[in-house]
Amino acid sequence: MAIAILACLISDAASAQPSTPQSTALTLGEIVVSAPGGALETEQVPTSVNVLPQERIEGQPVANNWQLFEMVPGVMLTQFNQGTTSGKFSMRGFNGEGEINAVKLLIDGVPSNSNDGNMPYIDLAPSLDIESIELVRGTNDPRYGLHNIAGNANIVTRMGGDYRRVRATVGSFNTQEVQAAIGVDSGALTQNLAIIGRQSDGHREHSDSDALGFSGKWFLHSEDGQGQIGLIARHHRANAEEAGYLTKAQAKNDPDQSPSYNATDEDERRMTQLALQAERQISERLQLKGQVYSNQIYDHRYVRFSASASQQERLVDEDHVGLSATATYALGQTALGEVQLSGGVDTERQDNRSERYNTVAQVRTSQTRDQQFDFNTVGAFAQASVKPTPQLTLTPALRVDRISGDYTNQLTGARYDMNDYGLIPQPKFGAVYVYSEPLIFYGNVGRSFQVGVGTGSYKVNQSRDLEPSINDGWETGVKFRPLSSMNGRFAVWRQVASNEAVRKLNDPSNASENIGSTRREGVDLELNARPNRDLGLWFSLTAQRAEIVRAASNASNTEGKELDHVPHLISGLGVDHQVTPALSWSAWVNSQSDYYIEKTNSTPKYGGYTLLNASVSYQFSPKVALEVQGRNLTDRYYEYVWHDGTQSLHAPGAPRSVYALLNVSL
Repeated sequence: MAIAILACLISDAASAQPSTPQSTALTLGEIVVSAPGGALETEQVPTSVNVLPQERIEGQPVANNWQLFEMVPGVMLTQFNQGTTSGKFSMRGFNGEGEINAVKLLIDGVPSNSNDGNMPYIDLAPSLDIESIELVRGTNDPRYGLHNIAGNANIVTRMGGDYRRVRATVGSFNTQEVQAAIGVDSGALTQNLAIIGRQSDGHREHSDSDALGFSGKWFLHSEDGQGQIGLIARHHRANAEEAGYLTKAQAKNDPDQSPSYNATDEDERRMTQLALQAERQISERLQLKGQVYSNQIYDHRYVRFSASASQQERLVDEDHVGLSATATYALGQTALGEVQLSGGVDTERQDNRSERYNTVAQVRTSQTRDQQFDFNTVGAFAQASVKPTPQLTLTPALRVDRISGDYTNQLTGARYDMNDYGLIPQPKFGAVYVYSEPLIFYGNVGRSFQVGVGTGSYKVNQSRDLEPSINDGWETGVKFRPLSSMNGRFAVWRQVASNEAVRKLNDPSNASENIGSTRREGVDLELNARPNRDLGLWFSLTAQRAEIVRAASNASNTEGKELDHVPHLISGLGVDHQVTPALSWSAWVNSQSDYYIEKTNSTPKYGGYTLLNASVSYQFSPKVALEVQGRNLTDRYYEYVWHDGTQSLHAPGAPRSVYALLNVSL
């Protein structure tokens, strides 16, 4: 179906004329709760959705794109600060440890998770090229299956326009970065190109890093403006030293140090993404979209976690190829009310290779892993949008996925089939009621699923097939606008998972384990105010709890305990002030509470922080602006902490730092 759409649009776009580029003009924290009224898009899913706009993204001097999510309400950042394995974002009571990744990542709608669900591809889009970030929470979105456990995030890059932009950044830790973005709109063809080059010494010893990246989009648009077809190509290369983890005493005495046994720890990462996308408005009622894509990652890492552990050489080589197609048909007015139908199919085929060696100063001494595994998914969804009254929209949906593949242990020659999970149905239902323009109520229920990653999906040392972990969730909320200058959202949510499987971190066999039944629940509050056109205020608070309600039979001491690395509170507070037409400043605070670092909750809590950041920007001319940004202005010590089974290991966060960003439009 996707290939047919692409062929149709190639013929339509051959004689195309320019179309009007679309742009996102949303402010930080703007609340979006709406019912589908066109093709099923992110902002039309009847659940909690946040959009981070371009003006909040382009001024951030981040080393990695996951750091952009610090301003998104309710999002937790896990900051490893270990070379290219620098960190990750998570939400809805899931942590960012890599045991289970609950967020489906997309870049311009292209699925962008690695096999284990992690998100190395997030850095493929230079931040100067990002138009917006769309975050969908909960279990109600039927468009995606695998990894869409707590929601999904789509990084949307620029499309069309005529512009030439350059941004140069210098700052603390000898950080230097140059980004350039070019948009060319010439007749039927639009081109969007971006490059990035970055190097930094890092805030700790032995943490030098450098990166180069390229992103290109070339799209042909039909003469009638009803269709387009295009190619997306991205490549990113990064090299980084790893400072390593510290004991509690080392972190307290000298947080900037890197232990001598980490002197040869480093990582090289290369990633490529290609996609061919097309869409066509066939008629007033019918719209089709399709894409084919390829993701490739090669990661070569040397890492030593503690003085008592061996250095490991880790090789990851993955090739993923996929396609998807969606259709939306508006039935119009029926006996049930106004009705629209949406549906789609998708598939992804993965060829994954994972090797590990014990090494001494990068010299191999033994091999501990040599695995090749295929992991294939096929999914389909259907959703109806029914408006029985102008105020009420109902959205029943069903998604079904099937997974297949096999695994070969190259060390032994043994081959294993994947667990026969069968068809995995995921029913969903949402409702939106517009009581009045300033008051909108919404609610949804939905099911998502999770299976083991790595070799955890295959029948290794077992006689029967495992079942998938079923994640049932619900949410109810209200969007409100008590004043013309203020809006907000309040939501209550819960997700309960059966036989939850987590990846066994640092396990040579790359296996998963069952931790039992889990429950995650919480409340979200968001407020946005603009007392006048020059002053903006925003606030967010998430209170949450994640626990094991029924432990696995071999881990009874975890029953009733909290899941590790999940803070009870995540909050943000910010102010923007346009002092004069040329001068503006912003300040914001991010905070999270402490968390347990292992599942028996028998060790102290760590990880809490409150960080103050601020920026001042001056527009010298319509084409030249300078921004100075300070991070962690109070120079507060904060850290990421994990437990290796014998001790806590600490990765200190960055101290006070200052960056200058020069933005030039040519």
